[in-house]
Amino acid sequence: MALPTRALGRSGITAGAVGLGCMSFSGIYGGYDGTGAHEVINRALDLGVTLLDTADVYGPFTSEEAVGAAIAGRRDEVVLATKFGLVADRESPTGLGVDGTPAYARSSVEGSLKRLGVDHIDLYYLHRPSGTTPIEETVGALGELVAEGKIGHIGLSEASVDTIDRAAATHPIAALQTEYSLWSRDIEGPIMDACRRHGMGIVPYSPLGRGFLTGSFTTPDDLPEGDWRRNNPRFAAEAMAANQALVELVRNVADGYGATPGQVAIAWILAQGDDLIPIPGTKRVTYLEDNAGGASVQLTPADLEQLDQAAAQVAGPRYDPDLGWVNRDTPPAG
Repeated sequence: MALPTRALGRSGITAGAVGLGCMSFSGIYGGYDGTGAHEVINRALDLGVTLLDTADVYGPFTSEEAVGAAIAGRRDEVVLATKFGLVADRESPTGLGVDGTPAYARSSVEGSLKRLGVDHIDLYYLHRPSGTTPIEETVGALGELVAEGKIGHIGLSEASVDTIDRAAATHPIAALQTEYSLWSRDIEGPIMDACRRHGMGIVPYSPLGRGFLTGSFTTPDDLPEGDWRRNNPRFAAEAMAANQALVELVRNVADGYGATPGQVAIAWILAQGDDLIPIPGTKRVTYLEDNAGGASVQLTPADLEQLDQAAAQVAGPRYDPDLGWVNRDTPPAG
């Protein structure tokens, strides 16, 4: 099976229609023992899963190190993406803050290049827009890194329409990475429209609803101890129970195609436009192969309508709204 390729908006980036999120090569989802990344990533490249997405904060650093070791000798086959900007902050409810200063962008890219073992990064994201640094300053610094050849393209993650517009006025932006799936659809409308207006691709993370849409677990007790999802509002017991109807529908649609629920969830995203490349994460080859198979499922208009109607009833926010962690603004320039 060879994946079809897609262009990421008008950026000039072309990659397999399904990518690989590499956060699993860290301890964020209940543990990572340091093994498996080489096998998974090399199998991904064999399948045509060429967009590999990591970040310096995953671990921290373990994911970038694992990705770098795995792609040694196959660098030319990879569209390599990583992210910067999240920093430890004891005063923050999440334990994380954002540093979008030009100096931090420069120091961060050097660290990522070293850990990844490469001389350039194809797509470099600001992991979250900063609440203290105007986006023009951050993107201006990233534009200098493009001119120097250290990064190929600039990306944003979880940015508001205003932030997207101001960033794109400063330097071309290749992509917006954001959570998007059957149960996380808040980017539809103004944010998605802004991306398309500026020719940006859209890179959905957690396209399987952080695993929920696959039916792998039905209560919080099914999640491993220490798993980040235990603190997510949508994984509270009441929300999980209310959202089982969507899981059942996805399973029923999958049965009609001889497919898996995860493949239907990915096929739904791919049907939303040819400028989207989802990046489901996994540390297992079997799940990687299953996810890649989502590109072969062609949902009918009737299936899409049925799934759309069910997805409109999802219970619970994807993050605690008080955290201000999504669709973020930055202060005005000057």
